[in-house]
Amino acid sequence: MSKKRRGEPPPEFHTGEWLKGSGADAEIAICTRVRLARNLDGFHFAPVQEPNQARELTDFIVQRLQQPGLPENLVVVELQNLEELERTVLVERHLISRDLANSKKARSVAINQDESVALMVNEEDHLRMQVFQSGLSTEAAWKRAEAFDEALMQRLPLAWSEEFGFLTSCPTNTGTGMRLSVMLHLPGLVWADEILKATNTAQKIHLAVRGLYGEGSKALGDFYQVSNQVTLGRTEQQLQSDVQLAVSRIVQWEREVRDALLRGSSRPRTLDRVHRALGTLERAQILSSEEALGCLSALRFGVHHGLVDGFDIPSLNKALLLSQPAHLQRFTQERLDPEERDQRRAKLLREVLGCEP
Repeated sequence: MSKKRRGEPPPEFHTGEWLKGSGADAEIAICTRVRLARNLDGFHFAPVQEPNQARELTDFIVQRLQQPGLPENLVVVELQNLEELERTVLVERHLISRDLANSKKARSVAINQDESVALMVNEEDHLRMQVFQSGLSTEAAWKRAEAFDEALMQRLPLAWSEEFGFLTSCPTNTGTGMRLSVMLHLPGLVWADEILKATNTAQKIHLAVRGLYGEGSKALGDFYQVSNQVTLGRTEQQLQSDVQLAVSRIVQWEREVRDALLRGSSRPRTLDRVHRALGTLERAQILSSEEALGCLSALRFGVHHGLVDGFDIPSLNKALLLSQPAHLQRFTQERLDPEERDQRRAKLLREVLGCEP
């Protein structure tokens, strides 16, 4: 194979904590996220707010967040003042939800410098705190979220019931208000037609399995989010232990399937899949987001298992993020219709991965 020329994005481009590519089992467990749902006493739940109430709540929270003493240095972004493209960039970076991006009411997000903490203000709940930790790191992510939560309780009147725990807009989040999820890259289970068996097994032990962008999204690029479903009646420590154990088993299952795909009669088909993906990335003139993620998934598999050379995981992670519609347009500084995006995406990925002929 010909030697690849690097076409790296500028040094200031970074992928954020969720695609950092480090930590335990990072070749399969991309990132761990702890999300805590919290509401404030004295304010209506978000779904029934009037516009003036939404403004009052957002201003109150932002003012409290800007007081000194929080364990994280946060920058507040007022989403109403942000154009649609920039809001979508935040969605693609997993810092805000699509619901928050598309909402018309007053709302904000507070983010730290390395994007390992993001606090959504006035989404489905008044506060949705997210802590990201690269790799399979449920304990570390929970400890960091716990410290931040305790700091918030010192400055905000959080809604709490002795009987039910934290009160949330949706009853399924009541109790701890905690969703602990791990983003997994599972091409082995997908290629071996065992992904349905894996997701059914997870659901039987009360885990939710969702796509790349959470609830209602597709599993693009063989990426799946696995999280707890139950919040009421379980402590945070129990939930952390449950998810850690279950995800560890899925990771081991993925490893076993990958080993099988690389042996015997399965190996030629696996090699063909990886090299077909590489050929597409090298030569395609038009690439949709979905096809690009599929090819990058296969190439990522090939790099991890030494089937192709000349690539590294950080470059693939950058390519993955830059292939997304908003990142593509922001990076190229062009506003593109869908057909133009597919053409520009193919060219950009060749440049980023050094695949230009």
